Order: sequence, then C-alpha cells, then structure tokens
Amino acid sequence: MTGEQGSVRVDTWIWAVRLIKTRSMAASACRAGHVKVNGERVKPAQAVKVGDEVRVWHAGRERVVKATRLIRKRVGAPTAAECLIDNSPPPPPRVEVPAVPVRDRGAGRPTKRERRELDRLRGQG
Repeated sequence: MTGEQGSVRVDTWIWAVRLIKTRSMAASACRAGHVKVNGERVKPAQAVKVGDEVRVWHAGRERVVKATRLIRKRVGAPTAAECLIDNSPPPPPRVEVPAVPVRDRGAGRPTKRERRELDRLRGQG
C-alpha cells in the first residue's frame, strides 16, 4: 500500500490522495497539461517522489501540494491528508446568487379578472 522508497505514477498518486475523483480523470488531466510536478507538465506515467511539489488544476481551482508519503491505493480522507502538505491558495469566496424575487399579487401584469374589472370601469365591456 505504501511505497516509502521509490516512486509512484503521478496519475495514481493524485487519485489515491483524493485530489481528483477517478484515476481516468487524473490521467486525462495529466494529458491535458493540468498537472505539474516541480513546475513541469507531466504525462500520466511520470514518477512522483517524496518531496515533490505537485500542482493540479481541477474544478476551476489550483491545488498545490507537497508529497510527504507515496501511496498507490486509494485510502480514506484522514489517511490521504497525512500523505501530503497542502499549500493551496484559499478557494475563492462563493458568489451569493440573489434569490428569485417573489412578485406581490397585483404587481406586474394584471390577471384576466383584473383586466375585466378595468374594462368595466372604463366602460368598454
């Protein structure tokens, strides 16, 4: 499970430490150039060693992590957190979406009943 010595494929490692949801997504991110190890774009089979800085651009956010332990299998979140040091910038603040305004009854376009009453008042009906 752990590979304290040696190296691990970068796509396997970023999947195992839960930076990306699936391994195929991790490999696709590597091929698209969204993963950098020590500042260089890498292919999915590139090796990651302890102490390497891994930058992953995923879901509109850049994650910057330092590998402290190498793992090949996906583990629980608490164990995965022990395998890296997260140096990522804080996520951008959430944009508050204004709620859909509720129109008061009678405001805006008149209803059919209101149109008939207006016509009667004007003497048109």
